[in-house]
Amino acid sequence: MATTKTQNTKLSFEDFKESVISDYKIAVTSRECSLLGRREVLTGKAKFGIFGDGKELPQLAWARAFKNGDFRSGYYRDQTFMMAIDHLSIEQFFAGLYAHTDIDFDPMSAGKQMGGHFATHSLDENGDWKNLLTQKNSSADISPTAGQMPRLLGLAQASKVYRNVAGTEKENFSDNGNEVAWGTIGNASTSEGLFFETINAAGVLQVPMVINVWDDEYGISVHARHQTTKENISEILSGFQRTEEQNGYEIIRVNGWDYPALIEAYERAGKIAREEHVPVLVHVLQLTQPQGHSTSGSHERYKDEERLAWERANDCNVKFKEWIIAQGLATEEELDLLDKEIKKEVRDGKKAAWSAFSYPTQTEQQKVLAILADVISESSNGSFIQPLHTKLSEIKEPLKSDILSTARKALQYTIGESSSAKETLQDWITSYIEKTQPDYSAHLYSETDSNATNIVEVLPEFEAESNLVDGRVILRENFDAIFNSHPNALVFGEDAGAIGDVNQGLEGLQEKYGELRVADTGIREATIIGQGIGMAMRGLRPIAEIQYLDYLLYAIQILSDDLATLRYRSHGKQKAPLIVRTRGHRLEGIWHSGSQMAAAIHLLRGMYILTPRNMTKAAGFYNTLLESDEPGLIIECLNGYRLKEEMPTNLSNIKTPIGVVETVKEGSDITLLSYGSTLRIVQDVAKQLLTVGINAEVIDAQSLLPFDLNHDVVKSVQKTNKILVIDEDMPGGASAYLLQQVLDDQNAYQYLDSKPQTLTAKAHRPAYGTDGDYFSKPSAEDIFEKVYEMMHEVDPETYPAFR
Repeated sequence: MATTKTQNTKLSFEDFKESVISDYKIAVTSRECSLLGRREVLTGKAKFGIFGDGKELPQLAWARAFKNGDFRSGYYRDQTFMMAIDHLSIEQFFAGLYAHTDIDFDPMSAGKQMGGHFATHSLDENGDWKNLLTQKNSSADISPTAGQMPRLLGLAQASKVYRNVAGTEKENFSDNGNEVAWGTIGNASTSEGLFFETINAAGVLQVPMVINVWDDEYGISVHARHQTTKENISEILSGFQRTEEQNGYEIIRVNGWDYPALIEAYERAGKIAREEHVPVLVHVLQLTQPQGHSTSGSHERYKDEERLAWERANDCNVKFKEWIIAQGLATEEELDLLDKEIKKEVRDGKKAAWSAFSYPTQTEQQKVLAILADVISESSNGSFIQPLHTKLSEIKEPLKSDILSTARKALQYTIGESSSAKETLQDWITSYIEKTQPDYSAHLYSETDSNATNIVEVLPEFEAESNLVDGRVILRENFDAIFNSHPNALVFGEDAGAIGDVNQGLEGLQEKYGELRVADTGIREATIIGQGIGMAMRGLRPIAEIQYLDYLLYAIQILSDDLATLRYRSHGKQKAPLIVRTRGHRLEGIWHSGSQMAAAIHLLRGMYILTPRNMTKAAGFYNTLLESDEPGLIIECLNGYRLKEEMPTNLSNIKTPIGVVETVKEGSDITLLSYGSTLRIVQDVAKQLLTVGINAEVIDAQSLLPFDLNHDVVKSVQKTNKILVIDEDMPGGASAYLLQQVLDDQNAYQYLDSKPQTLTAKAHRPAYGTDGDYFSKPSAEDIFEKVYEMMHEVDPETYPAFR
């Protein structure tokens, strides 16, 4: 009630009443969308539904504290909030449920994500940044529970960087760091490791972050007693509560049905985070879930009647209505009438959304039926095509796939025939695929001029007399140039700061550029990546360092589900140009010499995967990515930091091209394709092969995603007629991927006169010690013998049996 008095001192009674009734309208609208949305799923118009019913009231209070420039990193129950900040209409809600592929109808993802996954547009039609300070921002949601937490950390840390690092370019991104990053999570998902990792990291970093825990005591069908110690997340996190002597969190508990208390709680949370730059945990208790977890089942299966009765009585919308009546802001009759009006508005909005979704497909259905009728009349197999026509005509609400599949099946019956109707059908199929496929495939990578593959190579230049330095020095000098010329660039990771990374590639740079731009982190790979994603989404240019390639596994879910999919799932409306730096290959032992390349290639589509053979090439990749606006993973050669390289005179300007291979030795007898540390071994073997009359062509893949956009490898195979792919990944891993690219995409099979082969590591990881590496990964002798064996098979007379 104190909040009510505060409101009345600032607003007239009529203004206050109008504000409350406005909230009530949104709450009822959101609830009706949830109820009607569930019915749309059960009738088959939508595929799956997961809704925000039962969470309406706290989201309305939260929306009042949310300001322009702020960011949300939430999960799939925040529809009321999105409606409250005027970024989700009734029609858009249902367009998302139906998976409408037009971004104008489903602005969240253009049908790429299920309903309940929300986003705002950070980019304009050209892919350029909008002014994020003039709008309320929502980072694009992902489904994996707690997956939104690492990104939330980075969104909050951006405010800290903008406030505390002089010289950052803030325009359109930050008002001196006054923005708050707000997160939401269900109580059950707080059991995930990503939640605890983020909570700890935010407490250490002291960033302006508010995390809302919606607590309805269940996780799907599982009660909190099976989820959380003491069944209370804020209770077990009470040790994080800040004191006068120690930093930590401000922890606020509030009941989710108590409107004035919620308003007060969120005003307080926002003020603390915004002004004091500390994290806040808001634990919203006693919420309900009126329809259960999702449309996959009824909550009556796992809740007893006592619990169900309690939920009906304590439903936040019910309690809100009771409070409005008790405060004399409206009568029950007035609210009942308003409820009826809103129900009609939601029904009308649903109908409009369905019409907009279904009309174009029904139009195509009629077009194809007419074409098929002509085909039937002209084809000798018309009697076989007629059932397809009949079946398609009987579908009242066809999918695009129904129409296209029917057309393609009909075409099969016209093999060997020639007619104008068949040509029309073929033209329609080709045109429809060309028009429709991008709705489901576009924006995996940037489709703007800033696409990294558009950046032209700039070769290193050298002095006449060789100036040899350790490879690490080249990296260090390049990073120094980067931080000097890119005011929004920063790097962070384990041991990245004070000691300048474990291989001294950042030596002395923290002292020069400060602890926020060259920063140490805790041992927490997932949130290191999350820091990078969030900061990149707010205009900074972060480089997140994962100390070793093996440790990428700790962060692979965030890399795969969040970073790699961001541009795709937002239909090109958000981006996070994060550079992930790591090092790997050719050391000792299971945990420091792994090759997770196959996993990275297949799980990180949407990122660039770059494997430079030396530090000059690596420096060029950093420069290329910083000129683009896309994320990339750069894997430096772990055993290359102390190897000598020539220092380029134009170091800060060199650009290593992405998607371009390099022929490092020309030859005529066999093509050897490799990358990274293994390439150096291949180069040495190529010299040895010359002594037995084998002139090998050696090609450095350089980047695995994408690979060889110019199709230069097939040109080599056309000359040599043989190919061997060598790497230290597992059998069937990256080498198999490269071979598939050469054979399938480049059609190199037609030039081969022997079986294309791969030479990889053994199926186990290396045992400890140098001998473990020798007996686990391709050695010089392995490569020599494999190449000679392939040559012997083709020309045994010239190359007699080796053994």
